[in-house]
This record gives sequence, structure tokens and C-alpha cells, in this order.
Amino acid sequence: MHATHPTHRYPARAATVALTALAPASWGTTYAVTTRLLPPGHPLFAGLMRALPAGLLALAITRVLPRGEWWWRTAVLGALNIGAMPLLFVAAERLPGGVAATLGAAQPLLVAGLAMALLHERPSAWRLAWAVTGVLGVGLVVLGPGAGMDAVGVLAGLGHTATMAGGVVLTKRWGRPAEVGPLALAGWQLTCGGLLMLPLTLGFEGIPGRIDAGAAAGYLWLGSMGGLIAYTLWFRGIGRLPVGASAPLVLLSPLVATAIGLARGESLSVAQTLGFVAALTALLAAQFSPLGSRKTRQEKESCDDHEEGHKDGHGDGRRDDGGEDGGADDRRARRHRDGRRPGDLRGQGTRAPGAGAVPDADG
Repeated sequence: MHATHPTHRYPARAATVALTALAPASWGTTYAVTTRLLPPGHPLFAGLMRALPAGLLALAITRVLPRGEWWWRTAVLGALNIGAMPLLFVAAERLPGGVAATLGAAQPLLVAGLAMALLHERPSAWRLAWAVTGVLGVGLVVLGPGAGMDAVGVLAGLGHTATMAGGVVLTKRWGRPAEVGPLALAGWQLTCGGLLMLPLTLGFEGIPGRIDAGAAAGYLWLGSMGGLIAYTLWFRGIGRLPVGASAPLVLLSPLVATAIGLARGESLSVAQTLGFVAALTALLAAQFSPLGSRKTRQEKESCDDHEEGHKDGHGDGRRDDGGEDGGADDRRARRHRDGRRPGDLRGQGTRAPGAGAVPDADG
């Protein structure tokens, strides 16, 4: 087995990061779309229209259904990633967009804590420090003396952030079944989450009395770019990137919301400008590791490639990413399941279909 030189992986890694970033960037438009186009007082219906039509379309395209344990896994992931979506619309309606965005920017910190518990991953000081910097930067951009703090809105925003963080970590832990692409995985979860919201919408909220052309366009945007396309790219990226690199990308949501405000004639103070630069720097810096730790990891992985190649004569049959960290993730996942450490020559177990990869220790 011939290991790919790390420098050859960087363009693929950059492309993966860019495509994954489109998801939170599109979610940053939710605040403007909700407040300017959608009928007020219908967060459940907005979440339903964002999820169920897109999910059914994905099922029609892929024609793949879950099997075995993936039925209950899809239900859990659908509830976390999609089913809690109305909380986002509640926060957007009851809070200034900046306050809601700041609550969402705390997701990387929650992901880091959950990753320690579920993935046995200790976040590096580098990425943890940039996660904190990102939250502070977003806070400088969007919080001010006039920021309102509605208790229900704050709880809804925190609830959505927590469920999304849990969905990110479990998606990374479980991966996806063999021969199932990110479009099918997104379709399963969007459909499951939409079905979960359907009886709640009809029972507690109902359908808006009037849906004009602007509202129809808003629902279409949320269901397409903000729904099916965004979640397909998001799940693809989670499978290919270390969780510590994918989670900070959610900082794009408040930054895009701020950019939309600037395009509408708003202005930034000096403190807000510094916060914007700090958040953007944190987002970019989290995609890298300090040079020393990266060099040590690459040398170690090169030795592991050599050992694995001599041991079984070939690589893993299902490589999820082809990016910088995916091959190492798969090797660490095998050792984690087999109870092996690097350099241990005990027997190698088999890879369960759909098993997720354990991310980099510095992720």
C-alpha cells in the first residue's frame, strides 16, 4: 500500500471545506427570510416546509431506504438535526437576528464537549482557543446595548444549538451505511424530521391563512438551498473532515447574516469590525493545526500506513473522504474497535457497514 503524500491531499481538503461551508452560509439567510418573507407565528410550518418536501424528493431520487439499525439511527439523527428546526424559527422571530446568531455560534464549544464524551476525542488547545475566539467575535459583531433578550427565544436558540451539536457528533460517530451517499442520508433525516413535525404543525399551529408569492419563494429557498442541498453538503463534509474542523464552520451563519445587513445599508462600528475579523479568522484557523503537531501526526500516519500495508496487503475497502484526515480516521476507527494502539500487532477486526470514523486527536 502506497500512502498518498499529505501535500497532495490539501486541494481536496480545501474543496471539501468550501463545499461544506455552503451549508452554514445558506443557513445564515434564515433570519432575513423568516423576518421579511414568511408569515409570522408559524415556526412549525416553516420547519415542515423546509424538511418534508426536500426529504421526499431525495427519497424519490435515490430510491434507498434505511435497513436494520439504521431505522432507529435515522430517527435519532432526524430528530436532532431536523426535528428541532422549529426552535431556530422561534429564536429568529423572538430575538434580534444577532442574538440568535450568537447563540448558534456556541455550537463548536458544545461539539467539543460532546466529542470528548462520545468520540473519546480531546480537542486541541489550538482549535478550542479559536472556538472561543469565534464566539467572542460573533458577540462583538451582533450584540449591543439594544439587543433584546426574550427568555423563550433564548431557550429556543440554545435548544437548537444543542440538538445540532449532538447531531454533528453522532453523525460523525455513526458515519453512514456502505453504498449510501450523503444525498440519501440527508433524505432519510429530512423525511424523518418532517414527519415528526407534521402532526405537531397540524395540531398546534395549522397552515398560514395566506401564503403570498414572497412567502412561497421563501419556503422554496429554505427547502432547496437551505434544506436538501445544504444538508447533503453538510453530511458529506462531516464524514470527510475532523469534527473539530467542521463544527467551526457554523460561524459562517452569523457572518452571512451580518453581511446581509450590510448589503441592506447597515454599518459596523470599530468594535463590530474587529469582531467580524476575529470570527472569520477563527473559522479559517480552525481548519489547520500547528505545524509541529501536524508534522508529528503525518510522520506517525506514514508509519501506520506502512505497517497496515504489510499486515493486510490493502487499505480499507470503504474510504469515506479521500481528504487529508479521512485515511487516518479510518485506521484509528479500526484500532478503536479492535482495542489496538498504533504499533500493536494484534488481530484486526472487521469493519461494520455504516460505522463512522473517529476523527483526528487534534480535531
